[in-house]
Amino acid sequence: MDTYQLVRTEHLNHHGKLFGGQLLKWVDECAWFAAQKDFTDSILVTRAMENSEFRYGVPNGAILRFHIQQVHVGNTSVAYSVEVYGDFPGAKDEKFVFSNKVTFVALDKEGNKTSLKKTEVPIV
Repeated sequence: MDTYQLVRTEHLNHHGKLFGGQLLKWVDECAWFAAQKDFTDSILVTRAMENSEFRYGVPNGAILRFHIQQVHVGNTSVAYSVEVYGDFPGAKDEKFVFSNKVTFVALDKEGNKTSLKKTEVPIV
């Protein structure tokens, strides 16, 4: 699954580049979107992010592409790889900006771990 985000002035840090916390927020949200689509009957919360290495400063006006892919499914948890590519203003090619693995755990209504409930997609 791919999704996009435009970097705007309110997303910048005091150096005029994308604030790292904002990027982490988007990575978590994008991974959660994919997980929630895959497991619509589960209550999913973020359990872990594996690694955060920012490769480039991202300027205002960049269009970020988030490529999200499921990489592991357990009994109570699921993990997604998130790769972020930047289309910077005036550049000809995207740059690989960031990657991370986000793990979610399924909880019941009392907040205890529970089995994932895979969404069944009807055959049309």
